[in-house]
Amino acid sequence: MVVAYARPVENHLPPRTAAFFDLDKTVIAKSSTLAFGRSFYQGGLINRRAVLRTAYAQFVYLVGGADHDQMEGMRKYLSDLCRGWNVQQVREIVAETLHDLIDPIIYDEAASLIEEHHAAGRDVVIVSASGSEVVEPIGEMLGADHVVATRMVVENGAYNGEIEHYVYGPAKAEAITLLAQSQGYDLERSYAYSDSVTDIPMLESVGHPCAVNPDRALRREAVARDWPVLTFNRPVRLNQRIPALPMPSAPVLAVAAVGAAAATAGLVWLASRRRRPMIVS
Repeated sequence: MVVAYARPVENHLPPRTAAFFDLDKTVIAKSSTLAFGRSFYQGGLINRRAVLRTAYAQFVYLVGGADHDQMEGMRKYLSDLCRGWNVQQVREIVAETLHDLIDPIIYDEAASLIEEHHAAGRDVVIVSASGSEVVEPIGEMLGADHVVATRMVVENGAYNGEIEHYVYGPAKAEAITLLAQSQGYDLERSYAYSDSVTDIPMLESVGHPCAVNPDRALRREAVARDWPVLTFNRPVRLNQRIPALPMPSAPVLAVAAVGAAAATAGLVWLASRRRRPMIVS
């Protein structure tokens, strides 16, 4: 008599992986926050002096970035600045201007890299110190699977001046680790991209870090650690580059709010203080 024994079927599916992208100067050509200066001035949220200084702050940010001490000082400035702002007013302003202001400054190289990672089966995650209210609709424009960003506290329809979760420096690495645990990502096989030396913890948390348009300090670290260094310099409108890519609706755009506005003036404060690798499937 022949007896057949059933063998258990083993699952050899490869572990999930992801590509983590910083936003400003990595995916888009400017600060996502400073881009709203004139719009918030027109809405009465910042004064004329602040909006005039925004252009200079943008220049300073693009040339030199911001170091740790400046970012920490900016956080306190933002907390004081946004206290009492009406949430609905801010949402309406951003809903009217986000597409016109952000869509034209998406880097073509970044959009292509996002496509390649998706084609390789990786999730794409935007990780930014900017407010979730602006980062989330940008992430949707880009087709990102997840967004991790700074969150502000809201009470009675207004911002109370407190930051619930500031996604900056080591906090970015912590957020990535938590998301990897919840989504089952293998970080050793995952990728990360950033322009700033303050994001070294984020870059160190994955097996494939990459510097994009790096500031001087990050460039030095990238060379010393033999990390790839990429230069992105071709901003392009997504609806022209990828006509089939769905754009967010007005209600979705309306979610964008104080993170952009507050950090706009925050980088104005900064101005006053300081006188692509081959993707392996």
